[in-house]
Amino acid sequence: MVSLLTMSMCGTKTWPQAQIDLGFRPIKRQPKIIKCTVQIDVTELTQKRQLFTPRTTATPPQHNPLRLNIFQKAAAIAIDAAERALISREQDTPLPKTADPRVQIAGNYSPVPESPVRRNLTVEGTIPDCIDGVYIRNGANPMFEPIAGHHLFDGDGMVHAVKITNGSASYACRFTKTERLVQEKRLGRPIFPKAIGELHGHSGIARLMLFYARGLCGLINNQNGVGVANAGLVYFNNRLLAMSEDDLPYQLNITQTGDLQTVGRYDFDGQLKSAMIAHPKLDPVTKELHALSYDVVKKPYLKYFRFSPDGVKSRELEIPLETPTMIHDFAITENFVVIPDQQVVFKLGEMISGKSPVVFDGEKVSRLGIMPKDATEASQIIWVNSPETFCFHLWNAWESPETEEIVVIGSCMTPADSIFNERDESLRSVLSEIRINLRTRETTRRPLLVNEDVNLEIGMVNRNRLGRKTRFAFLAIAEPWPKVSGFAKVDLCTGEMKKYIYGSEKYGGEPFFLPGSSGSGDENEDDGYIFCHVHDEEKKTSELQIINAVNLKLEATIKLPSRVPYGFHGTFVDSSELVDQL
Repeated sequence: MVSLLTMSMCGTKTWPQAQIDLGFRPIKRQPKIIKCTVQIDVTELTQKRQLFTPRTTATPPQHNPLRLNIFQKAAAIAIDAAERALISREQDTPLPKTADPRVQIAGNYSPVPESPVRRNLTVEGTIPDCIDGVYIRNGANPMFEPIAGHHLFDGDGMVHAVKITNGSASYACRFTKTERLVQEKRLGRPIFPKAIGELHGHSGIARLMLFYARGLCGLINNQNGVGVANAGLVYFNNRLLAMSEDDLPYQLNITQTGDLQTVGRYDFDGQLKSAMIAHPKLDPVTKELHALSYDVVKKPYLKYFRFSPDGVKSRELEIPLETPTMIHDFAITENFVVIPDQQVVFKLGEMISGKSPVVFDGEKVSRLGIMPKDATEASQIIWVNSPETFCFHLWNAWESPETEEIVVIGSCMTPADSIFNERDESLRSVLSEIRINLRTRETTRRPLLVNEDVNLEIGMVNRNRLGRKTRFAFLAIAEPWPKVSGFAKVDLCTGEMKKYIYGSEKYGGEPFFLPGSSGSGDENEDDGYIFCHVHDEEKKTSELQIINAVNLKLEATIKLPSRVPYGFHGTFVDSSELVDQL
């Protein structure tokens, strides 16, 4: 969110592995030494910590400080002093669990250093011959220890790559070198505000003022984006793009050896001027990429656009919203775009009263907008109310001509803002079917599972069937929340669910479905394989499991050379596609 505000206005040391109580209560910060991913011993989260002067425990990061004039030096001293005073003032203020780094990045959520390519990994079982390419997964991995509040979503983007060729595998992980990460690495400490963990109340306003002051004085450059690129990945028009909805995408390059390089911030050859959400939709038939962009400060709060297969951007369509709304995901059908306008909104004025600007608006009625893909005017959007509906992710949508309905599949989350704000109620994420009648403009919603009560979040359908009717969805079993103990293969027609459980003390993340050679048609929709990073919390080891999606049998396990933190979304780039990579 901070980058939306601004646009609109390594080593071997790792962090502690201790399991942290995830109870819903404020936690006061206690003295603690934490090791960061750039091999510097950062200071304690107490009043006595030595701010901005970390002790070197190994090879220090390479800093290239700016050459400052007298005015800038004086400004830097004053701003740093103000920041120290702000942090000191915050020390006795308890942090909610949604902003406490000792909760948000504990255990296997804690960051790891970069890893160069490690080849000839141990493989148990046999990798299917049809799998030839690179599985890549994004995640949040803060380079520096947080000096204040921190939410999991605030971490710097790190991409993990497993290259598979002729049954053998290699592994590498690299930071996406965003503008903020490059500048913070040069300065040797975190400077950019954390969008969710830090921008609360008066201290959040103060951090924004310090941030803008540094920019005005030329101490940092805040004009080239401040996003973290830690959420989504898409391979489009021969480019691999890493995304978070607070900035433009970043282009990455997969090398022939399976390593990763950051090419830079990608604006589609000057066509894209605003942030793009982390879940653009690639139509499997037309090969067009559909996207949204939202703004939290000024109207229009939401825009829609698409890119042709060769990367030419359409005209932006402004979508009228009364308030800026959190829109992490959306859906497409063969002919329409499904736009959620839900109850989690941005109210920056809440910061003045000491609260979070991300709030649940109980007076707002959730609704879904159905818009033709080729719409030229906002008046072409059909808005239909869908009360008490909040889907952080939408798995698919399709048209049902016989009933004049749009069918939307998503996981409905309650409380809606529990990811961002501390709530007393336990979080529930219910796989649901929402039917939107285009003639009567009414909606119905029902849970899809039969006699089951299980949290299903983060997953996908067969990407070759996106926007068309699908029978199966592969979704993470988010239990015990927020950990993922396995995944479910859900029959969307019958509500039947089959589970694949990783095992005792083993947890994973998003189940990524890679279609097989016949996995595009109606009859063989589930022909393919599930990829999932799995971590053994008892043995402290990580592996990539490849599971047959038809029978849920384990085909192969790739033993990874280092720990892989729990992360977000991934994709697979076939070796045939890499030949034309730009």
